[in-house]
Amino acid sequence: MSKLNWGMIGGGEGSQIGPAHRLGAQADGLFSFAAGALDVDAARGKAYAQTLGIAADRAYGNWQEMLEGERNRDDRIDLVTVATPNNTHFEITKAFLEAGFNVLCEKPMTMTVEEGEEIVRLAQASGKICAVNYCYSAYPMIRQMKAMVASGELGAIRTVVANFSHGHHAAGDDADNPRVRWRYDPAQAGVSGQMADCGIHALHLASFILGDEVRTLSADFASTVPGRVLEDDAMVNFRTDKGTVGRLWTSTIALGRQHGLDIQVFGEKGGMRWASEQPNQVYFHKLGGRVEIIEKGEEGLAEDAARLSRVAIAHPEGFPLAVANIYADFAARLRGEAKGNLPTAEDGLRSMAAVYAAVASAQDQGAWVDARPPMFR
Repeated sequence: MSKLNWGMIGGGEGSQIGPAHRLGAQADGLFSFAAGALDVDAARGKAYAQTLGIAADRAYGNWQEMLEGERNRDDRIDLVTVATPNNTHFEITKAFLEAGFNVLCEKPMTMTVEEGEEIVRLAQASGKICAVNYCYSAYPMIRQMKAMVASGELGAIRTVVANFSHGHHAAGDDADNPRVRWRYDPAQAGVSGQMADCGIHALHLASFILGDEVRTLSADFASTVPGRVLEDDAMVNFRTDKGTVGRLWTSTIALGRQHGLDIQVFGEKGGMRWASEQPNQVYFHKLGGRVEIIEKGEEGLAEDAARLSRVAIAHPEGFPLAVANIYADFAARLRGEAKGNLPTAEDGLRSMAAVYAAVASAQDQGAWVDARPPMFR
């Protein structure tokens, strides 16, 4: 089976997310890294692409050059990953979809709900796949939780509690740090800071596990560090289409927390919890029973969880392999082998609609608002 050709925009030398994509895309030998426009500095991007094995004629200076260079090639890329700053995601994703390319976009997919709806319609009209890198949904034990909810092991779901809180932006003297500053600048980050950056990961995880969508929400935002325009702490209450009660906390000033993504699901027959810092286990408590630890790699897991468990039991799996699972599901879709559980443009759109709804609610003293995109109401 021949490899699929893959290209990347952004994610150059020194990038936080670039290495995870390169490791993930090539982990299973499914994709060949064929083209790239890796840096806003054209010369630096071209040079770095060639050190990664990309041919000189496919090491591009910018995404426009890459689009024109790949458009008419017989061996053109089968998939392009967009890993650029947030405010460029829409124009790049739109241009490549219009040219007939499949796209994997980093989150947030767009900066506005209207842009998100345009991407969804364009993907539907083109017949191409547009996915969003909500890679936490590809952890094996998250797939186990989803399967357990779907099979009814927890009964009707009453409450879900999601959290993505860390303390890495707690310092009050980091206003001049460019890796921090942009996240609270509306010109670069959009209408929301922490909710759009990390909160949507937790919110998507809740919807993914439940197989349900957020319908309404009420939010409270706070900017606790002087000088920040956008929120660095947020609390969101929500209700889903099926009536589940949701609670979400997301923060960047939670000193002592590292990568604090965790989720708890409580049903009428049992409850379970998972944390990204201990990703190999799901803790499951059946009504009237004892707490059971379900371990990645053990016998009897759901098919999707077993399929995505890559290393032997008791050995940890983490973020790059979760990204690899996204690419594995994407490759399966491209080859028509399986639909998988790929987060799509629809998920990206729902996330942005929830962000805008949370902003509106926070500005209106926590009023309950409709969190659905207009096209899905």
